[in-house]
Amino acid sequence: MFNRIKYMLAAMAAGTAFFGASPEVRAMDEIMPLGEVQAGMTGELYTVADASGEISSFDVTILGVMQNGKSMPYIIARSEGAFADTDGGLMQGMSGSPVYVDGKLIGAGSATVKEMDPHTFLITPIEEMLPLWDMPDTKNQNRPKTVDLKKKTEEEKSQDEKAAAPEEGAKTPGTEKDAKAKEETKDGKQTPAASSKDADAGKETPAAAEKISEEKKDNPAPQKKETGDGQEARGADKMQDAKDERPQNDTRKQAKDKEREEYADKGDATKDGAGVQEKSLFYASGFGDAGMKFLQKKLEPLGLSASSFGGLSGASYTTDYEAELYPGSTVGAALAYGDFSFAATGTVTAIEEDGRILAFGHPFLHRGNVNYFMTDASVFAMVNGMTDGMKLVNTGSIIGRISQDRTAGIAGTVGTFPSVVPIRLTVEDKTLGRQDSYAATMAYDEAFVPVLTQAIAYAALGRTVDNMSESTVKVDFAIRTDAAEDGVFKRTNLFYAAADTGQIAFAELVQALALISGDMKDEAGLYDIKVGISSEAERRTASLVSATPDKPTVKPGETVNFKVTLQPYRSKTVTVDVPFTVPKMQRDGTMHLDVHGGGLVSLEKLLAAAQSEMGVVTSDDQESSKTAKERLREMGETDANHEIVIEPGAGPVLSEKEQKKEIEAAIRWQEEMQASGQKAESSKPPKAKQATSYVIDNVIHTAVEVSRKE
Repeated sequence: MFNRIKYMLAAMAAGTAFFGASPEVRAMDEIMPLGEVQAGMTGELYTVADASGEISSFDVTILGVMQNGKSMPYIIARSEGAFADTDGGLMQGMSGSPVYVDGKLIGAGSATVKEMDPHTFLITPIEEMLPLWDMPDTKNQNRPKTVDLKKKTEEEKSQDEKAAAPEEGAKTPGTEKDAKAKEETKDGKQTPAASSKDADAGKETPAAAEKISEEKKDNPAPQKKETGDGQEARGADKMQDAKDERPQNDTRKQAKDKEREEYADKGDATKDGAGVQEKSLFYASGFGDAGMKFLQKKLEPLGLSASSFGGLSGASYTTDYEAELYPGSTVGAALAYGDFSFAATGTVTAIEEDGRILAFGHPFLHRGNVNYFMTDASVFAMVNGMTDGMKLVNTGSIIGRISQDRTAGIAGTVGTFPSVVPIRLTVEDKTLGRQDSYAATMAYDEAFVPVLTQAIAYAALGRTVDNMSESTVKVDFAIRTDAAEDGVFKRTNLFYAAADTGQIAFAELVQALALISGDMKDEAGLYDIKVGISSEAERRTASLVSATPDKPTVKPGETVNFKVTLQPYRSKTVTVDVPFTVPKMQRDGTMHLDVHGGGLVSLEKLLAAAQSEMGVVTSDDQESSKTAKERLREMGETDANHEIVIEPGAGPVLSEKEQKKEIEAAIRWQEEMQASGQKAESSKPPKAKQATSYVIDNVIHTAVEVSRKE
């Protein structure tokens, strides 16, 4: 895990070592309202600029405020000094970097204008970001409850300390010394410096939360890396002044005007397609070249792209329950981690004493109230391009949950964690005799779980098989969800394509997840996904040659066994037995049957589809009223590509006179059955299915004679 950023000055190090305890986390810094920001003001931008992990400050000059009508305004700034000397300017990964003027937070450096000088950039006003903390958070309501382990540990520690405290009046070694030290702190003699001051320019840097790690208590605290002239600590009495000057909660949380609220809720684009380039980075790892192309195709409709380096890997993944973030720290928002990960990194803009943060200054995926992982991250290099640069970042531990993803930025809380959906995959390459297992954990987001699952499954197949040519792929998956009647929905199917079968092999997996996520009545629990994938680098298809009944005549209600002959691709013929039960209400005469592969649509279904297109109302028109459980049940009954299906089909084409005769005979038969007291059978047509090892690619016709006579 990367070396955490420290704002500690020498006075803070001495105070912490003396007390032997961590300092209290303080509230966010004082803000400067947008109305007070003027052209010509100078300030500092804070961000992690190199692998040291220390937060550096860079000089900026305010050029003015850009008003966008009813949309979000921006502060325009230009980098100065050491910041301007870099080729990259405001680089990818700097989104969210806090900008201060006179020690007051004005906003987050968030974007540049494409094809223009990156040293001139946009700042999202902090007043636009603060409302994110007050936006409704309804996610995780129907998920298994998570435990805030950090809070639990602190509560237990507090109880232990209280139980171990000496009785009133009792003296213990060091008591008088500790009391004296605490009194000195109260008077301001040992408190941490709240900000620092440039001795020459008279500029103040922001006050920041300080906390020293256990392993460095005995060492001098690392100083904040400065790029200007030397800076010295302000007196401890200044900290109390800064604290008193900070806006109170009710001031920071005043409601915006009605138009601004409507804009925030709707998430309308604020940049109006004006070529603005947001400065956060999207990372995807574990997908490989083919998997990255597949993922990019899925991200294109969202206007997103991802780099194939960095990311949150399974090898380095941990959960940090004692994480610390500061304004200027690198932070990540992730949808998945493990053998496959997808995340974005940017910079923390502001923090509150309860662990809430603001970051990025622009959206991650722009999805409003969300449920994403919050991660820490470490910069390992900075690179410059012809017109832009970027931080190269490794995301590290899960440290909290992102709950808001809106135009002005992202918001979340350190120490609370999102609901998750684990996915486990086993991939076998029968041709190479290779088998691999993969695992990832996705944040439970109903819109992205289906997309990410498909991309992960496709990438897992590609990593094991290492072959994008002709293949046959068997997919066997199980989804644990309370939307399934028995708590688990299972499905098996076989797929063949002349090239890249993975493009189609996981469509049913995505369909099932979409049904669960898209329940119109209730939010369905989705708890884990297991996928078994088996691939052969050959064509395993077969054509139906014949289907012969084992007896020429059967009675209604009897079962007839069909000998079905298959012709596999470039192989010997195979015979499969398929039992078919004749309906009890079937009238005497020839019963015409279709024999086909499960992936082929029967004549009956084609007629139903045609009726629907012509405006004929059928039961399928009521799909919107069905629950996820009902739709999953129907999907589970859907024929698979490798199944031989026998069901009623159309007979030979009849003349008008023959059709009339058939209709009259059918009516008479129905009347006779009703008169005899026989009840009608299920409305579902009779069907027989038998699984094979081949994708069945055609349809044939057969028939059986039905007679009640002995």
